[in-house]
Amino acid sequence: KIVDYLAPNYDFIARYQGGPNAGHTIYLNGKKFVLHTIPSGIFHQHIGNIIGSGVVINPITLLEEIKNLEMEGIDVRSKLFIAKKALLILPTHLMLDKASEKKRGMDKIGSTLRGIGPAYMDKTGRNALKIGEFFHSNFKSSYEKLKAKHLDLLQSMDFEEDFSEIESKWFDALNQLKEYQFIDVEYFINDQLNNGKKILAEGAQGTMLDVDFGTYPYVTSSNTISGGACIGLGIAPQKIREVFGVIKAYCTRVGSGPFPSELHDEVGEKLRKNGSEFGATTGRARRCGWIDLPLVDYACMINGVTKLCMTKIDVLNEFETIGYVDSSAHSSSKSEVASFMNDSTEVEISYAKGWNQDIAHVKDYKDLPETLKDYLKLIETKINVKIAIASVGPERDQLFILD
Repeated sequence: KIVDYLAPNYDFIARYQGGPNAGHTIYLNGKKFVLHTIPSGIFHQHIGNIIGSGVVINPITLLEEIKNLEMEGIDVRSKLFIAKKALLILPTHLMLDKASEKKRGMDKIGSTLRGIGPAYMDKTGRNALKIGEFFHSNFKSSYEKLKAKHLDLLQSMDFEEDFSEIESKWFDALNQLKEYQFIDVEYFINDQLNNGKKILAEGAQGTMLDVDFGTYPYVTSSNTISGGACIGLGIAPQKIREVFGVIKAYCTRVGSGPFPSELHDEVGEKLRKNGSEFGATTGRARRCGWIDLPLVDYACMINGVTKLCMTKIDVLNEFETIGYVDSSAHSSSKSEVASFMNDSTEVEISYAKGWNQDIAHVKDYKDLPETLKDYLKLIETKINVKIAIASVGPERDQLFILD
């Protein structure tokens, strides 16, 4: 939603990592759209949308997404650019994902079973297939070689499942995708920047799912932080000028992993219900809790956040008091492992006064309830980053600039 809102200020929106495990929800004129691979600028007529080389692509999912958008009258063909170096998710990657989670049993990491992890494993193992290779004559033999490797792995894991139908759909989708625009993303983006164009890089998952700096091993398989944009798009670090950090007014998590401020009571259920906290990709119920300010501070630090965007403020409309985890509840030593990485951490919850009224109609900061203004100022003070954008409802026009 924030990317969609900021998009008119840019010439291109570029996804730099992740795969179809991402579920980016946008509401336009009361209609819900969920994007999985395509950048969130696709709804704007004169903005290009780039799928970077750091993204892993399932041709079936991408084609379905394109067709759904085209059925809504959106011109995807002229606005979508796909990096030739983006990796392919093979049908056997899906099988490997299922087999791995099954073998973990109670220790499963909460994979979305979309084949993302196995695809990135092949990348680091230097076995992966890139989507641009489909244009080469030796693609089928490269595919069969990698497929054979996967089948051996599946056999060793005692996992067997017929994927012939998916495989047929997979090749058919790849053939149809040939009609769209493929680019050498590193040259394309740098040429655009050199010509004065503005590009907004869009991540797919939250900071705490970063494979290096998140709650490992309960993470995704790519670098979700802002530095991942350099790797996933082929741009130099000094090209990044501003970093927007997006946070909710409370905290959520999908899948397994530490969550010190999680609420296992009726308050957590109320947050889940009011916020419609169910995964846009999987439909799984999200775990909910109060906002963890040390976690936000950590995320701002490693991303270099210059401006914060707070969403879902309206979900807290009916609460008399609003909880938050304060820095005093965590270890004072920054050299120690961050306490929110530890599943056994116990945190103290502080409370602020709620505004307890509907704010969906508010269009300007001055019209917000004073108690809400106090809550926003409290967060800014604790983490020393300005909240620049506030969202008070799901629609595109239900947010505004604060600074």
